[in-house]
Amino acid sequence: MSSNWYKLDNVAKVFLATVNKRDTRALRVSCTLKEKIDPELLQKALLSAIQDRPQVQVRIRRGIFWHYLEDTDILPEVTEEHDRVCPLLYVHAKTMLHYQVTYFGNRINLDIFHALCDGVGALEFLNIIVLDYFKLRYPGSFTDIAIHSGASSEDLSQDSYRQFFQNMDLSLSGRQPKQVSYHPGGLKLSYNQLQFFEIHMPTEQILPRAKEIGVSLTSYLGAAWMLAIHDQIPPRKRKLPITISLPVNLRNYYPSHTTRNFFNNVNVSHLFDSEISHEELAKEFDVSFKEKLLPESIKNQMDSFETMEFFAPVRAVPLFIKQPVVWFFSKKSDRRATMVFSNLGKMEPPGEMAEKIANYSGFCSANKLFSTMFSYNGDLTLGVSSPYMNTGVIKNFVRNLSALGIDIRVYATEVIR
Repeated sequence: MSSNWYKLDNVAKVFLATVNKRDTRALRVSCTLKEKIDPELLQKALLSAIQDRPQVQVRIRRGIFWHYLEDTDILPEVTEEHDRVCPLLYVHAKTMLHYQVTYFGNRINLDIFHALCDGVGALEFLNIIVLDYFKLRYPGSFTDIAIHSGASSEDLSQDSYRQFFQNMDLSLSGRQPKQVSYHPGGLKLSYNQLQFFEIHMPTEQILPRAKEIGVSLTSYLGAAWMLAIHDQIPPRKRKLPITISLPVNLRNYYPSHTTRNFFNNVNVSHLFDSEISHEELAKEFDVSFKEKLLPESIKNQMDSFETMEFFAPVRAVPLFIKQPVVWFFSKKSDRRATMVFSNLGKMEPPGEMAEKIANYSGFCSANKLFSTMFSYNGDLTLGVSSPYMNTGVIKNFVRNLSALGIDIRVYATEVIR
């Protein structure tokens, strides 16, 4: 086994400090084919894919000051899906891979610990697996297709936060006060469970509505989530704003090909102190979101997040002290967001692949409401994770959109009450 080891990025350090049995800090991306999966071919495809993505063949080890990644010769084994969505993929001192590939019927699932990569990196790895599967399933076909950019192994493994960090400023000048937002309460599911909902709707029925009022689809549906949450707020908490946290792919701002984490979260808030329509709220949401996406705003936020990595007193503190501190500030930050809404974008598999793929979907573990969004072949798919027994927000979201004439299908996992 190679003795190569790698530093973790700062986002990964947060995930390691906050992972638990309910919020496993895992994400799942899935690809549904138009044919039943052959598990033997999928196993061979996975072993082929890790040759292109050795970055996933690592174990997380515990150092004196920080965790780190170390190469491992453990090989993955494809199994039929039987575990929960987004299972626990990191356990301290346990020898294990931090990802797994499963199948069920026509669907291939990749579950991966978020400390290894973000949604962009996970989707690229999934598509490499699917492409290698098609090459084995149809010998002589798919030979001229490539998934990745051709970047070097060093570029794919790059800590892009550190690479593009520019300005360290430990002063508090210019920083805005952080306001606590409405945070849903209520009973959580027993046995550390999460409930998962998959919501489907035709893109052609909802995208024109967003275009008609001049907003992005993310803003239109972000406003829909705000309204659905507002309908569930108890009267005593209506003075708190509702805040949607939106992950932003930093590869759109910096020349990075990393498969590791490289994203920021931006927050959009609204205080419901007067009546407002969905269209009005969507326009307000869109203006605020676009302001947060300005390059200078993105740069300032990333530099602010990365600064503490270079602050000598922090670097010198042992890991057993750092971990609780990181956990505390992560939980404090969580209070500023009501839910997370992550748009993974329009899926565009190359060439012949698209002819054999029915859909994409995905979920992320969470300690609050979390929705992903995928668009593929005319189908808009939202994967919603919830730790709560109460499903009122999700019902409101579906009912409100259905009332607009949008055809919606919803699937949900079973949970033990």
